[in-house]
Amino acid sequence: MRPFTYERVTDPAAAARAAMAKPGAKFIAGGTNLLDLMKLEIETPPHLIDVGPLGLDRIEETRDGGLRIGALVKNTDLASDRRVRRDYAVLSRALLSGASGQLRNKATTAGNLLQRTRCPYFYDTNQACNKRRPGSGCSAIGGVSRQLAVIGSSEACIATHPSDMAVAMRVLDAKVETVNAAGETHVIPIADFHRLPGDQPHIDTTLPPGDLITAVTLPKPPGGVHAYRKVRDRASYAFALVSVATIIQGDGSGRVAFGGLAHKPWRVEAAEAGFAQGAGAVAGAALAGARPTQDNAFKVTLAERALAAAIMDARG
Repeated sequence: MRPFTYERVTDPAAAARAAMAKPGAKFIAGGTNLLDLMKLEIETPPHLIDVGPLGLDRIEETRDGGLRIGALVKNTDLASDRRVRRDYAVLSRALLSGASGQLRNKATTAGNLLQRTRCPYFYDTNQACNKRRPGSGCSAIGGVSRQLAVIGSSEACIATHPSDMAVAMRVLDAKVETVNAAGETHVIPIADFHRLPGDQPHIDTTLPPGDLITAVTLPKPPGGVHAYRKVRDRASYAFALVSVATIIQGDGSGRVAFGGLAHKPWRVEAAEAGFAQGAGAVAGAALAGARPTQDNAFKVTLAERALAAAIMDARG
């Protein structure tokens, strides 16, 4: 690990100002992703800004009947919150399927959203990776790609976003609250927060440099029956090959977001009109234009079957 400087802040805008004052600086809270990458010298921030003392660790009800989740709420606390379990069960289930109990006890809401979209080649510094070193190439293309993207990828990157929480946030239409160095606040819809790789795969989100996430808000409860299905190579502590977050209403309509398929949580709202025709219609429309490799073509069929199983779970 390379040397770095460190400071603690007690005000969100001050944290953003500190980040803008030192190019390359990073915020740190739980550190479950950043510290691993620093040990491998994939991330080499010259300065760390500890946002732990900011007090952004509360879950509060909003005036419109939703929830405001502080950026520093731990994944364990969010999953176990009575209101989340009752009204946003898909989020609780997604969180509990992620990582391990120890990591969920440290990982934060904002940190989960901001974890790097990555693949095994990203971790191997002997391999070319456009996310790690822009313009160096992508060893995953033409390499072992079983776990990687089947849609939304580019000639520069085929990595998949690893978060389970973000998939549930996408199906719930969450919004991300931020603050910048001038103290100005902004709201980014979760649909616009994560970006596809294009020719700049090293940029994972639309969060402006130096801006700090302060909270994530959920709209009023959507009702319906919630289900989260995660298909992976082992029972725990593994990223999804395919994950499905669904909300099924009593009239047969529904919402669905997929994980493990793209560079971001994948939701195509227009495809949800096909719920009356079944999982095949929804998955087919959501994955229209998929470009799987020989290694991961099975994911297209697996996504349809995982959705069918989630619908069956929701409908009893």
